[in-house]
Amino acid sequence: MQTSALRIGLFGIGLEAYWEQFTGLKERLEGYLAVVNNKLAAVHPDIINLGLIDTPEKAFAAGHAFRREDVDLIFLYVSTYALSSSVLPVVQRAKVPVIILNLAPEAAIDYAAFNKMNDRTQMTGEWLAFCSACPVPEIANVFNRAGIKFHQITGMLHHDDECWTEVTEWVEAARVANIMFHNRLGCMGHYYSGMLDIYSDLTQQYAHFGGHIEIIEVDELSMLRREVSDAAINARVAHFKEIFEVQPDATEEELQRAARTSVALDRLVQKYQLGSMAYYYKGTGNFDNEDTISSIILGNSLLTANGVPVAGEYEIKNAQAMKIMDSFGVGGSFTEYYAMDYNDDVVLMGHDGPGHMAIAEGKIKVRPLAVYHGKVGRGLSVEMSVKNGPVTLLSVVQKADGKLMLLVAEGESVPGTILEIGNTNSRYKFSIGARQFMNNWNIHGPAHHCAVGIGHISSKIQKLGALLNMEVIKVC
Repeated sequence: MQTSALRIGLFGIGLEAYWEQFTGLKERLEGYLAVVNNKLAAVHPDIINLGLIDTPEKAFAAGHAFRREDVDLIFLYVSTYALSSSVLPVVQRAKVPVIILNLAPEAAIDYAAFNKMNDRTQMTGEWLAFCSACPVPEIANVFNRAGIKFHQITGMLHHDDECWTEVTEWVEAARVANIMFHNRLGCMGHYYSGMLDIYSDLTQQYAHFGGHIEIIEVDELSMLRREVSDAAINARVAHFKEIFEVQPDATEEELQRAARTSVALDRLVQKYQLGSMAYYYKGTGNFDNEDTISSIILGNSLLTANGVPVAGEYEIKNAQAMKIMDSFGVGGSFTEYYAMDYNDDVVLMGHDGPGHMAIAEGKIKVRPLAVYHGKVGRGLSVEMSVKNGPVTLLSVVQKADGKLMLLVAEGESVPGTILEIGNTNSRYKFSIGARQFMNNWNIHGPAHHCAVGIGHISSKIQKLGALLNMEVIKVC
């Protein structure tokens, strides 16, 4: 499924009766709208700008135009007082989230210069150029009564980093929502028997995120492995040695086994045009399938680093969380609690299986494991820590009523000794302390897996939740 490019709608509002009364006011407000357009276009190039809407008739036409243009998000720039009847038809027809931009042209009116004006009509025209705040309560009242969800940004056209950072975050959140709507999630294998927390209702995934879920047999990947040539295997082994820090005890035989699976995985992803995947397969009783699944980690790590995050243990909810984080450009590595360190007040977190090399502290190490704990088989695994610095944890949680919510926490990846067991693992410190983080996170009932990304992006995730009509809870 090809992702449809994000399209952003923009319109300004005014009152047609003003234009004959106040010379130059309309042109001035159109100039302000052009500033908004240019600033938005610097964030995202595909802007559908319908200009200044100043009558109900134009509002109806604008609503139809936005529908035809298939916009994902609308920015409503309030330039001066305008009637709510010139606003409501636009968003009613467009039926997409709307952000009200209540932006003043300057930090304040020049009161001294204003009060020296001799013509009171000119004074009123000047005041109207600054009265963007005036109709916002009216618009909010009507939107609430009409059942239209909206969000507000109050600030200035110029010299207001806080305001324009918020605008940028809304655009980024809309872009991620668009990616999730068009994403193809592959589900290969079956659940890990007994992990009741990871079981999920696939239809709820469709309901909240959109997208498509492709159910895939492991047998198909095993079949694709048989078709991989020696040349392709050797080329992939060379690639492994280039991007990973392959440890001396990783044998050539195991590298070739992992390379065969990695090439087959790429072909599987290409066949189904997957943007993410969740997998698990016990693999007992069928040599080909066991050989496939026990050699899958390096290939899945490559996919995860290249825009196709892969979650183990058939953790579909976490595949969604990883895709969200990756779409925000911050990584999204599979993780769970490992242990507590009360001496340093940190939580050790990581997981076996694939890691996200784009957010690794240094090169990922490749180590052989004689046993995959709790699972069938043996083979190569990856060992990495997340880059030191700010991090965000994200969990897609299925609540008791079946609906999904987003659980988020911000912390720091800190240096220190890790467990050299051939898994991804890091040390995380939280502003509320390890004990309180643990209690506050768990009380919301997430599965034991989550996704970790670099940077603090909870404000973006909260905006994504608002666009998707999903509850978002921030722990810290």
